[in-house]
Amino acid sequence: MCGIVGIVGTTPVNQALYDALTVLQHRGQDAAGIVTIADGNFKQRKANGLVKDVFETRHMQRLKGNMGIGHVRYPTAGSSSAAEAQPFYVNSPFGITLAHNGNLTNAKDLRDQQTRLARRHINTTSDSEVLLNVFAHELERAVDMPLRADDVFAAVSRVHRQVRGAYAVVALIIGHGMVAFRDPHGIRQLVLGRRTNDDGSIEYMVASESVALDVIGFELMRDVAPGEAIYISEQGQLFSLQCADNPKLAPCIFEYVYFARPDSCIDKVSVYAARVHMGRKLGEKIKREWQDLDIDVVIPIPETSCDIALEIAQCLGKPYRQGFVKNRYIGRTFIMPGQKQRKKSVRSKLNAISSEFKGKKVLLVDDSIVRGTTSGQIIDMAREAGAEKVYFASAAPEIRFPNVYGIDMPTSNELIAYGRDVAEICTLIRADGLIFQDLDDLQAAVREENPELTLFETSVFNGHYVTGDVDQGYLEYLNVLRSDDAKAVREWSEGVADLELYNGES
Repeated sequence: MCGIVGIVGTTPVNQALYDALTVLQHRGQDAAGIVTIADGNFKQRKANGLVKDVFETRHMQRLKGNMGIGHVRYPTAGSSSAAEAQPFYVNSPFGITLAHNGNLTNAKDLRDQQTRLARRHINTTSDSEVLLNVFAHELERAVDMPLRADDVFAAVSRVHRQVRGAYAVVALIIGHGMVAFRDPHGIRQLVLGRRTNDDGSIEYMVASESVALDVIGFELMRDVAPGEAIYISEQGQLFSLQCADNPKLAPCIFEYVYFARPDSCIDKVSVYAARVHMGRKLGEKIKREWQDLDIDVVIPIPETSCDIALEIAQCLGKPYRQGFVKNRYIGRTFIMPGQKQRKKSVRSKLNAISSEFKGKKVLLVDDSIVRGTTSGQIIDMAREAGAEKVYFASAAPEIRFPNVYGIDMPTSNELIAYGRDVAEICTLIRADGLIFQDLDDLQAAVREENPELTLFETSVFNGHYVTGDVDQGYLEYLNVLRSDDAKAVREWSEGVADLELYNGES
């Protein structure tokens, strides 16, 4: 999972890109990068680390220009090597740099195709570099110079016909402008905004979430439609065209559950409002199925579940309390690379307020249960703080299947719900009771904000992959490629032989 941003402005964009990435930091804490265009050349800085650590004053001074793109990442399909920090760059045709949020499901075939037929070299294991080369190869077919908007759209159309999976993309083409496009299923989100300056000039911006627009002072125009491409020339002219043959909007529902910020609006849905609806529906289920349970207090596991827990408490007529204090400087544990690191980080991330637990029957509320590591540790902490009984409620249904579209839940055997019923999961996380949101209720909660949403990407819950190209063979391939053990071996080998081609200047 990643966060992307792109700006075509009339004034320097380096600070605006930096500010946008800090707002999107929740989408990627592994690496960050910015590329701008100045004097007909790309200016780049990217490295592993948080945004505040990657970009120092000297780097910002180097990132000149009125047009640029930025990226924050978690490693999913590739490794966490600094060489895979984005944006990526190719020098032909024209000079293109690209940032990508999502995962391609046919990356292996595309890589082989680019090597064998297009004769293009791909230097990393990242599917984003594969996508860049596919796009670059299709742009080479353009006959006009300079490029026209129609040439860009034709290239994106051909990309859509070849590439499968999830992708929201922003790219810069030297001497021409900025391109942004979204996969034909709209799995990964992308929004378009604009800002009118005092002199009447207009600046355009695309980003993964609307909150990035808000913070910088851009107005949300609309969501980029599934399959749509946006082209903004260096002169600030905006062109758009539907480039997919059969687009269907199926946004990833996990964005609303957990990943997106509550102050964002995605596909005309307020993330905050959707979570409130989730809480109400889960509260009604608890009230219906747990009538016999004597719950004293409802406590959220901060902080994505706070709004949900408050609604549950109101529905049950029980007190709502903050029983855990969160250390905001610890990364999201379910995406951390390795079980040992995840276990260690849970205790660092949260600290219990003993007075809120002692002698009480507690209902803990979380947004989801993935590997179960965090949930089990938190239940233990509640008991250590003096809780008499600990019940657990998940705002999402059981996560039983890998996410292949950009959130790092790659392998079935690492998911606690895979092949297990609710009672078995309850025993494993050491809870006195466990309840999950129903999938129909989850979809209805999001749809309350936008009734036009008829389809969601819900594969982690039901195994239905909307791109139609994911079978057991592919999942087994991912299991080998993306397990914790596989990543550890790959990162060791890359650390031994790091070519450091990713950063020309430190």
